[in-house]
Amino acid sequence: MMSAIQALEPQSGDALLLVDVQNDFLPGGRLAVAGADQILEPLNRWIARFSQAGLPIFATRDWHPPDHCSFAIRGGPWPPHCIAGSPGAEFSPALRLPADTPVTVIGKGTDADAYSGFEGTDLDARLQAAGVRRLFVAGLATDYCVLNTVLDARRSGYEVVLLERAIRPVEVHPGDGARAVAAMAAAGAQLLKD
Repeated sequence: MMSAIQALEPQSGDALLLVDVQNDFLPGGRLAVAGADQILEPLNRWIARFSQAGLPIFATRDWHPPDHCSFAIRGGPWPPHCIAGSPGAEFSPALRLPADTPVTVIGKGTDADAYSGFEGTDLDARLQAAGVRRLFVAGLATDYCVLNTVLDARRSGYEVVLLERAIRPVEVHPGDGARAVAAMAAAGAQLLKD
């Protein structure tokens, strides 16, 4: 029988899903998440593990038009951020994406507001085509895009391992991050603290 530790080692049928690790969500960005830079080192370790195992890596990114409906200038809750083609929309240069492992990039929020990497994208079809059954999920922000992506992944039938050291919340309201983690666990996501 496989131990819990062995079961969490990346294996065939697994993929790493990086959620919105973009400059605008990191320190100095237009919608910076407190402590977001602290996820980069653990994320890079997971990227290396998946790359060395020859397993797929997917990365979502907000890819908004300049007048996106989520922006305060349009009555939304957020400052303009992750405008398509801008430096703020690029992945962090500290993210060590492997040159020898293709990373499938999924743009979201191109017109409608979408917190989930599954909403209005072909992420599910791409995961199915790659034979993915279990997702290791990390990124930004815990209480918005990570939460909604994980919940949609569970609704779509994927097993989910949430990499807790590699997520950080926005915390519009104190405790939002903890409530999001609890909601993901309640939906069946396995929490991995290491």
